[in-house]
Amino acid sequence: MGVRIHPSWEKVLQSSFAAPYFEELIAFVKQEYQQTRCYPPGKAIFAAFDHCHFDNIRVVLLGQDPYHGPRQAHGLSFSVPQGIAHPPSLINIFKELESDLGHSYPTSGNLTPWAEQGVLLLNATLTVRAHQAGSHQGRGWERFTEEVIRCLSAQKKELVFMLWGGYAKKKQPLIDASKHCILTSGHPSPLSANRGYWFGNKHFSKCNAYLTAHGQAPIDWQLP
Repeated sequence: MGVRIHPSWEKVLQSSFAAPYFEELIAFVKQEYQQTRCYPPGKAIFAAFDHCHFDNIRVVLLGQDPYHGPRQAHGLSFSVPQGIAHPPSLINIFKELESDLGHSYPTSGNLTPWAEQGVLLLNATLTVRAHQAGSHQGRGWERFTEEVIRCLSAQKKELVFMLWGGYAKKKQPLIDASKHCILTSGHPSPLSANRGYWFGNKHFSKCNAYLTAHGQAPIDWQLP
């Protein structure tokens, strides 16, 4: 599938890549990509790890599944390639960004500039069948991404973890709250946001306040 991953992750993920469950997972994924349409494109499955170097991570933004519509998913949680219409959750993320920081609403839904500043845009499951949400859950991806979260919690300090929605909040026990900042809220999907569980969480400003207070540069959340 020609996947790309930044070399800074190789030692960190070596034991996961060598585990029997991961070999089974990759065999399943390869078969799925050969037999049916899946997202994201094979080369972008590990895009979150390619754009965000392990040494530079400051923020972890956890999603659930890749988008399962045509041309939407490109390996970064909540992100879509430039020129693709913004999905409802991303629209609400940008609305909160406007409200929280006064940024103008972005033209592009591509969040790569966030990733390149150290925001790990990680989905719990890294692949999905076209038009079948959750179709690759329970195959091993969750075990892999939970190991990533544990590793980040153990090996890093003063990260900001953004956990949006019930699924992401379940990962909270994997994180050492004594050395990291954990921000939780409802999911930005319309179902949650329209019930008052998303808007007004001010996670973007809270994240930058924490980073600044711990001697780190803030994230420039403004997008083109």
